[in-house]
Amino acid sequence: MAKLTTHVLDTASGKPAAGLRVVLRRADAPAVLAEATTNADGRLDKPLLEGGAFKPGAYEISFHVGDYFRKAVASSGNADFLDVVPVRFTVTAARDTHVPLLISPYGYSTYRGS
Repeated sequence: MAKLTTHVLDTASGKPAAGLRVVLRRADAPAVLAEATTNADGRLDKPLLEGGAFKPGAYEISFHVGDYFRKAVASSGNADFLDVVPVRFTVTAARDTHVPLLISPYGYSTYRGS
């Protein structure tokens, strides 16, 4: 059964990004397919999509990093640069897909994980 997962690491603190809101949509439609918040390990408690719900196509995961940084680093003044980080990707076949995000107050990086 194929599934879509993610996790978020705060590279500035060297810790998982706990309490970060994640929203999944199809890239061509505004309807929310899934919404969750990262746990203490920076992961979601369950896949964003799995099984028959996870079909080939274009998706967008919106990572609400601004809210996370406003809580995590509010005292440092570094919380107002990034707000929502959209990651658009395409799945061509039903297979496990992992989309991690590495964040800091001024930048981010993503890749297709395993």
